[in-house]
Amino acid sequence: MLNYYLQLALHSFKRSPGLTVLMVVIMGIGVAASMTTYAVFRAVSGDPLPDRSARLFVAQIDNAGPQKRAARNRLPDALTYTDAMALMRAKAGARQTAIYPIAGNVLPDGYLQQRAFAAQGYAVYADFFAMFEVPFQRGHGWSSDDDDRRANVIVISRRLNQRLFGGGSSVGRTLNLDGHDYRVAGVVGDWNPQPRFFDVNNGFSFGDPPDYYLPFTRAVDLHIGSNGNNNCSVSSKPVAPGWSGWLQSECVWVSLWVELPDAASVQRYRRFLRDYADEQQRSGRFQWASNVRLFDLNGWLDHEGVVPPETRVSLLVAAAFLLVCLVNTVGLLLAKIMRRAGEIGVRRALGASRGHIYGQFLAEAAAIGIAGGLFGLLLTGMGVRGTELLFDPGIARLARLTTGLIGLTVLVALFATLLAGLYPAWRAAHVQPSWHLKSQ
Repeated sequence: MLNYYLQLALHSFKRSPGLTVLMVVIMGIGVAASMTTYAVFRAVSGDPLPDRSARLFVAQIDNAGPQKRAARNRLPDALTYTDAMALMRAKAGARQTAIYPIAGNVLPDGYLQQRAFAAQGYAVYADFFAMFEVPFQRGHGWSSDDDDRRANVIVISRRLNQRLFGGGSSVGRTLNLDGHDYRVAGVVGDWNPQPRFFDVNNGFSFGDPPDYYLPFTRAVDLHIGSNGNNNCSVSSKPVAPGWSGWLQSECVWVSLWVELPDAASVQRYRRFLRDYADEQQRSGRFQWASNVRLFDLNGWLDHEGVVPPETRVSLLVAAAFLLVCLVNTVGLLLAKIMRRAGEIGVRRALGASRGHIYGQFLAEAAAIGIAGGLFGLLLTGMGVRGTELLFDPGIARLARLTTGLIGLTVLVALFATLLAGLYPAWRAAHVQPSWHLKSQ
C-alpha cells in the first residue's frame, strides 16, 4: 500500500512540479536555518565533561560584604589567594586544584636565530589532570610532591610540542619560558573542553586549547601574575607593596575546583565552607554574616551565563522562521490537495476509506519532507561554514555538521512536513464524495 501511495505522490508531483519545488525549497530553508543555529547553540551549551560534571564543584566566598554584593547582585566569581590556599591546605575534597590563567614567552632552542613567541597557559595543581580527565599523548602530569617542591616542570599541548619538538618525544626535555627552564613532564592530547568550564569567569570560555600548564606553587614563586581578571574594590586593594602585598590582599583572582564523589561529601564540603567563613568572621576579617556557595559544573556555567545571548535569540528566531515556513507549507499543501477534489471524490466513491485518503496525502507530505530535508541538509552544511558571519569566530568554529546533526535535519524536515500535511489530509478525508464529484 505504501508503494501505491508513493506512486500517487510521484504522479502528483509531475502534474504540479513548480508547486512541489516551492514546498521543498520552503521546508529546506526553514529547516536549515533552525538546524544551523541549533548546531551553534548545542556546541556552546553542552556538558563539557558529561561523565564527571556532577562530581566537580567550584566554591564561592563573600569577601566583599553586602554593600559590594548588592551592587553586583552576586558573590565574587573567584577567590582571594588567602582563601584559595586555606581551602587547598584543608584537602576537604577527594581532589582539589586552584587555577589561574597565565601567559609567557617561549624561547625555542637556538633562540638567537629564532624569535620567541607568546603562549597562553594555566597555573594548576597536580590534581587538575585527573579531576578533569586530561588525556596525555606522551608522559603524564606532575605529582603532588612536585607541587610541594615548587618543581620546574611543565605540561605542554600537542600543538606546542609540534611547534617546538616536531611532534616527537619531548618528555624529559627542557623548555625555556620567560627565561626559566622547565622539564617537560607530559604532552596533552586533543583536549579542549568547550566551554572551558574552569575559566569562564575570565572570559576564556571558547577558543583554542591552552599551550601549557605550570605548577601553581612554582608560578606564585616566580611572581607570575594572572592573565585573567584581577578584581579589587577600593577597600580590598593591596595595603602592602609588591607581590607579597598582592597575595595578602582581598583582591580575587584564583578559581578553586574540588571533586566531591557523592551527596554526603557535597554536604560535608558545604558545611566546611560555612565553618571557614564563620571563622573568618570571628577573627574580624569579615564584618558581615558569612555567605558561601558551591556550584556543580553545569550550575556554574548557568550562573556565569556562558551561553551567549545571541545564540539563544538566534535559535528562537530560527524556530519562529521554521514555524512560518510550516504555515506556508500547510497553505500550499491545502491548495494542492483541494485542487484534486475530483480524484478524491472518485476514490471515495470507489470505496476508499478516510484512512486511505489520510495515508495517500501523508505519504505525499512525507516525500516532500524527505526532499526538503536533503535540500535543507545541503543548506545546513553551507550555514555551518558561514556561522562566523553571525557569531564570534571562537564560537562559530565549534559548530560542526556531525552525523547526529545530519540525521536530525532530515527527521525535523520529515516531521515538520507530516505535521503540515495533517490538516490538508483531514480536510480531504472529511468532505463528502458527492461534493467532490459535483465540483467537477
